Amino acid sequence: MTRKNVFQRLAGVVIAVALLTTMMMAEASSAARFDNQIQNTVTQKLESKRQFSNVQASVEDGIVKLTGTVDLYQRKLDAAKLARKTANVQGVDNLITVAGPNVSDAQLEQKLATKLTYVREGYDITFDYFAIAVKDGVVTVEGEDRTGVGRDEALADIAYMPGVKDVINNISLEPVSIFDDGVRLRTMRVIYGDPVLSKYAIDPARPIRIIVVNGHVTLYGAVDSTMDKQVAGIRASQILGAFTVENKLEVVKS
Repeated sequence: MTRKNVFQRLAGVVIAVALLTTMMMAEASSAARFDNQIQNTVTQKLESKRQFSNVQASVEDGIVKLTGTVDLYQRKLDAAKLARKTANVQGVDNLITVAGPNVSDAQLEQKLATKLTYVREGYDITFDYFAIAVKDGVVTVEGEDRTGVGRDEALADIAYMPGVKDVINNISLEPVSIFDDGVRLRTMRVIYGDPVLSKYAIDPARPIRIIVVNGHVTLYGAVDSTMDKQVAGIRASQILGAFTVENKLEVVKS
């Protein structure tokens, strides 16, 4: 490559960088034009709702920064949603602190565990599994959900629980699969149809949860005895289409 070609290429790069910088500055300038309007609108929206009486908004380059306090974690989410739906908003920096009551981690974890166990009843919950941990009011929720309905309800229950300061969502959705659905149904029928395990079918919490991902079955929940755990694992391993079975049932003496 000749020296002339090198200079031409360098010149092209410089021009491209200059154009990109100009475009970014123009975009920022355009966003900034609406800052006062955005701040006034968001502030009016916040002031119109009593639950946001301690929340303040500031705006820079179209980004709304929310500060202040609310009494529930759900209010923090609601405030961000309110700001995000305002015209010309480019983003939301949610720095709101959740005040509300101080609840010990152990007490909060117990309340949430009970809420998530018994709030939903019916066919679908057999195929969901959620586990929670709490540290300094921050709730980490993990698990698997088949449709997303259980996940959304679980997160809503957590968000409305007094004492929750923040939420880390590690719930994953199981892949859509007719094959997996067949394995789920067969596993449910053979487990809850077993004379030893049928007692769990009448429990509103359905303690044996069946998670299937690409033919791999995992059993979660709580049972009364080691024998019940072993029987559940044996029955699941006999299912046509189940490639592997991982038995994570816990034995809990009542």
